[in-house]
Amino acid sequence: MLEITIGGRLKKEKIQREKGRNLLEFPNEYVVIDIETTGLDSTYDSIIEVAGIRYADGIEKERFQELINPQYQINNFIYELTGISNEMLEDARFENEVMSDFYSFVGDSTVVAHNAHFDINFIYDSLQKNHDVKFKNDFVDTLRISRRLLSELKSHKLIDIATFFNFAYDNAHRAEFDAELTYRIYESLREVAIKEYGSIQGFKEFCKRSSSLNAKDIVGDKGKIQVDNLLYDKVCVLTGKLEYMTRKEAMQTIANIGGINANGVTKKTNYLILGNFDYSTNIKGNKSAKMKKAEKYILEGQDLQILSENAFYDLISIKM
Repeated sequence: MLEITIGGRLKKEKIQREKGRNLLEFPNEYVVIDIETTGLDSTYDSIIEVAGIRYADGIEKERFQELINPQYQINNFIYELTGISNEMLEDARFENEVMSDFYSFVGDSTVVAHNAHFDINFIYDSLQKNHDVKFKNDFVDTLRISRRLLSELKSHKLIDIATFFNFAYDNAHRAEFDAELTYRIYESLREVAIKEYGSIQGFKEFCKRSSSLNAKDIVGDKGKIQVDNLLYDKVCVLTGKLEYMTRKEAMQTIANIGGINANGVTKKTNYLILGNFDYSTNIKGNKSAKMKKAEKYILEGQDLQILSENAFYDLISIKM
């Protein structure tokens, strides 16, 4: 690999990465990873801490954590952000040694990370440069899954999702803490997926369908508009698995009436429509993320109603 010295530091030649698959699923065995770096660009910046925690069926099996000496002084911003000082890095091993051991630790396991491409790009480039190894592990990105399951959130940074699930965020920007937090978020997202779609398989099937299904893309038939219908000009959100319609069919019906489909619950939502398969479990307290958000807005005085699937059919004049 070509390396050019610029200002006393190495500029790495751009690597054509052959990364693993970005999975939209929830494997039971995986390694959660996180790194801390001197900056955001793997071409110029270096890894200064790496952590990995192996889990099987929700139980921790082993962990790896180590600081890395970047062989140059880190700036004060990185110290303020991470709490990692130049003094802490003085006696740390170099990148080529640490990443070799980290690679052995991870093995061929599926990797879980938040904003996974960032971590994986650094790890890939490090292993390719130092050991001529391609880091091709399949991975699950909790950022990507959060955008699917918690679409009502304005931001999907680790701190925002942690706040949503009421997780502490006191020691952020240390690799081991962030890996532990990512694990908790990952398992919480798994629970949301099951509540929203009935099963992990249901979530996976939704993801396959939704690659071309976006609420804003559903266009109504102007010849079928029902101005007197309660759904007319109202913002409607679907959650859970419907018993008698596909989600796309329900969205199309809403659009034809003149309603407005939306992907997530916001302060503009007027109706949250809950599939029959999920209605009874939600009533008993096993509530989805969208339902919790809707209840919060209702308590704040928002004009929002939660409808069962059967009540929805009554509004659109379909009897089941």
